[in-house]
Amino acid sequence: MEETLLIKKRPLTYGDDEGAIHISVAAASLSPWRRRLRSFSEEVKRVGYLAGPMVAVSFSQYMLQVISIMMVGHLDQLALSSTAIAVSLAGVTGFSLLLGMAGALETLCGQAYGAEQFHVLGTQTQTAIFCLNLCCLPLSLIWFNVEKLLILMGQDPSISYGAGKFTKHLIPSLFAYATLQPFIRYFQMQSLLAPMLVSSIGTLLFHIPICWMLVFKSGLGSLGAAVAISISYWVNGAFCVLYVKFSPVCRKTWVPASMEMFRGVGMFFRFAVPSALMVCLEWWSYELLILLSGLLPNPKLETSVLAVCLSTISTLYTIPYGVGAAGSTRVSNALGAGNPGLARLAVYATMFLSVIEMSIMSTSLFIGRRAFGYIFSDNKEVVDYVTRMAPLVCISVILDSLQGCLSGIARGCGWQHIGAFVNLGAFYLCGIPIAAILAFKLKLKGVGLWLGVQSGAFVQNFLLSVITSCTNWEKQATIARERIFEVTSFADSGLP
Repeated sequence: MEETLLIKKRPLTYGDDEGAIHISVAAASLSPWRRRLRSFSEEVKRVGYLAGPMVAVSFSQYMLQVISIMMVGHLDQLALSSTAIAVSLAGVTGFSLLLGMAGALETLCGQAYGAEQFHVLGTQTQTAIFCLNLCCLPLSLIWFNVEKLLILMGQDPSISYGAGKFTKHLIPSLFAYATLQPFIRYFQMQSLLAPMLVSSIGTLLFHIPICWMLVFKSGLGSLGAAVAISISYWVNGAFCVLYVKFSPVCRKTWVPASMEMFRGVGMFFRFAVPSALMVCLEWWSYELLILLSGLLPNPKLETSVLAVCLSTISTLYTIPYGVGAAGSTRVSNALGAGNPGLARLAVYATMFLSVIEMSIMSTSLFIGRRAFGYIFSDNKEVVDYVTRMAPLVCISVILDSLQGCLSGIARGCGWQHIGAFVNLGAFYLCGIPIAAILAFKLKLKGVGLWLGVQSGAFVQNFLLSVITSCTNWEKQATIARERIFEVTSFADSGLP
């Protein structure tokens, strides 16, 4: 039998989640590069073990809205148009903000778990739930007045009326989403995969029949889809609450609600605001792309094609987002544990998986470029245009794969403010202006818009790659430990 040595120390170069190094006597005789190769291989397995369920969770949550739109599409064109605009506007003004703000927990909870400050996970999650639900109050006022806003923007009154009614019925989902996202991060940072996976997939399976009944059998029509989305998000959130309350796994990290959660509001917003900007600045640039396409000649064709391309990369983005979430978990845990070597190794493993994923997806999409347009439309003109755009969409898949992983690493390190500035410069100082010039000045139309935004994505990836490659991981581990000390000492001080 192979003898195993267990070595405890800080900081660690290669180790497992508990901050220990398991070195077999046989492995100790290997050359340094072979030991590093073995450590790298093990880390790839760990990141992959986390990435698979995170991809499933991300995809399941995204498909709730997609399935709802697909069902409404079988009613009539007006219902589909108003629902699509309502869902898009809800994403821009609500869901993107909440998703981005919840990313603050990938820094605070992830590093606290690595530092074994387990009570911080519970209090910071409670703080996030409180803060996000508080932010839902002004957002719900915006959603309540969507019809007036769309009419002011020059939209068709009938479409504006339908979108306004849909968004009003969607308001309960806003508060459910604000409760759900912190719980997802709470589980993610502890690598508790089962509750996330079961609740997300179970909710999706529950949503399909409920949405069908409410849309086609209840008489609500398109409004039934909004009600179904709200119910499904609340079901998902309720499952998370019950699991945390009754599962013995969470007893170590979940604490009873107290005034301490209000003391963490300042620290949470310090990371939540730039985290939200980091997500929203990129999200909004693609929505702006669709708006600009409406100003082109033959806007129906241009908008339809760009909408198909955007739907494709949005669906496929759930894969690199899941890989990036896994990388964020490993990096933040390692930095919190004072283990810069493991954090660096996790970055390499995450990028390795990203390269494999983007190679498979982009190649598959290119091979099926003549077929995937028919998934969204039977119009030959639209399908032919989509086929011509397919090589550009494949490049977008590559850029999104890299960006998803690099952004996850940034969240794990606490670089949300850097990510916000990178996205601001990449998309609004570079991407959007280039898109406008190519589309309107050089007459490249929809291709020009797509090329412009992807030039911004290229700049974004380049800057994030440079920042990550030049990182002093020893310094980042020190910063993480100081941050955790600041959080715990402030909480223990009892100050309001």
